[in-house]
Amino acid sequence: MRTAFTSGDNAFWAKVFGYAAMACVLIIIGVPLLWIIITSFKTRPDIYVQPAVYRPAPWHPQNYADATTKLPFWTFLQNSIIVTAVVSGVKFVLGVFSAYGLVFLRFPGKNIVFLVIIAALMVPNQITVISNYALVSQLGWRNTLVGIIVPLCGVAFGTFLMRNHFLSLPSEVIEAARMDGAGWWRLLTRVVLPMSGPTMVAFAVVTLVNEWNEYLWPFLMADGEEVATLPVGLTLLQNTENPSVTNWGPVMAGTLLTMLPILIVFLALQRHMIKGLTSGAVKG
Repeated sequence: MRTAFTSGDNAFWAKVFGYAAMACVLIIIGVPLLWIIITSFKTRPDIYVQPAVYRPAPWHPQNYADATTKLPFWTFLQNSIIVTAVVSGVKFVLGVFSAYGLVFLRFPGKNIVFLVIIAALMVPNQITVISNYALVSQLGWRNTLVGIIVPLCGVAFGTFLMRNHFLSLPSEVIEAARMDGAGWWRLLTRVVLPMSGPTMVAFAVVTLVNEWNEYLWPFLMADGEEVATLPVGLTLLQNTENPSVTNWGPVMAGTLLTMLPILIVFLALQRHMIKGLTSGAVKG
């Protein structure tokens, strides 16, 4: 009886702490997001009034029109789509092929190559900004989409993720395909990739979100509005009128419009993403 009571008691407190943790996460994430939504419908006086107004009076949807007309919002959107699509595509292809080579091909120094990739994951991107900036400037790529795209195409995380997944694939299936005479291309396209769908989706979603939200490097490379991405455009929008007193209504409206496309992608693929990130956790 005592053991049963203790087990039930532990289960109860586990639920309590679990729900409490979820509530804390929801508050930490949800309250700022709710404040952004409310602010996007406020007039400037309501934004700066003290005490804070939690319900716009009146509602001011004109902020969304201002966010898309005061600056070339659609140009920023086009640039973000181009940069995100190209960088994500290159990272995806390089990540899959490099991981395949590290797992299924034999060549000298394979372990050293993987250690170099792991070391690259430990280096913050900010450390390489100065050297990349100098190189891109010497090549004449400043204020161009090429100058933004090329330095962002590093693929260490994708190689690490896909390699670990490929190692978890059933060796019997791989050996059977090789005994049937499958070459490297057929093994990759007919055997390995069909068994790696969720992990590839996870890799693609993480890459898309990261590249869509990339700010520092596009900000350094974009001298004008013609190549600025959406995160950089929000900074420009913040300074369109009086830089000392920002009208946060259009900025928050632009923030929500910037979040919307990638949020739709994430919600549509989140189930596959979770499967992919946990596919190598349990093997049996």
